[in-house]
Amino acid sequence: MSVSVQAEDFDLGVEVAAMTSGNPDIGAVVTFIGLVRDTTGGALLSMELEHYPGMTEQALSQIEQAATKRWSLNASRVIHRYGNLQTGAQIMMVATASAHRSDAFEAAEFLMDYLKTDAPFWKKEHFKEGGEWVASKAADDAAKDRWSS
Repeated sequence: MSVSVQAEDFDLGVEVAAMTSGNPDIGAVVTFIGLVRDTTGGALLSMELEHYPGMTEQALSQIEQAATKRWSLNASRVIHRYGNLQTGAQIMMVATASAHRSDAFEAAEFLMDYLKTDAPFWKKEHFKEGGEWVASKAADDAAKDRWSS
């Protein structure tokens, strides 16, 4: 189980190989990569992500620990980037590995829903006209709330 908060980009193949190496009990790996997406029709120049070092890693570790308590995972990996990222850049990844696909899929979805709402990152979109902080979305909160039952 591993969490990283970093400015550098990552290679999904390298991360999954490191996560699964030497573990013959793994029968399923689920991965997700989030990208900087332009929903403005070409006006977005970049997205800046800020965080508090130490606090962010602790929060992500707690989210990952909650997933490992809830599902039977052999391994998991969460990477979240910070800094000024261009459109199309990788922002984050979640990878989960388990003996069976259902645990890997559900744990990955859980991690994504909690990372979207509970990870302490502040996002600012940059346009030619200036910048704008990204507000939280009710749909993200609703997605997270489905796990509380």
